[in-house]
Amino acid sequence: QVQLVESGGGLVQAGGSLRLSCAASGRTFNRDVMGWFRQAPGKEREFVAGISQDGATTHYTDSVKGRFTISRNNAKKAVYLQMNSLRPEDTAVYYCATSGRILSWYSRTSYSDARQYDYWGQGTQVTVAS
Repeated sequence: QVQLVESGGGLVQAGGSLRLSCAASGRTFNRDVMGWFRQAPGKEREFVAGISQDGATTHYTDSVKGRFTISRNNAKKAVYLQMNSLRPEDTAVYYCATSGRILSWYSRTSYSDARQYDYWGQGTQVTVAS
């Protein structure tokens, strides 16, 4: 059984920063691609960022490129999302997810496909006030 627990969400003013964390347990963490997704009210869940098993490959959705950075610490079984220059449109519940199917060299299309992810956290709310 894999457990993912997100933390670090909250309320921030536009232009501010937050760092989300996701702690994993129950599976060999360093064999999995990790991803961050988000879901805003009334919208579908969307891909935000993904990172390969060794951290060498990252992918981002276009709207967060240059503002968000995904990273991981395999020794701590944790993945992070540093979010800078936050905008009101970044408001959403943010979820981390793990995939045992995506290989590191797969394209961004695979990283961004929610169906490729096996386990999901319960989410953390990020609210950006204008």
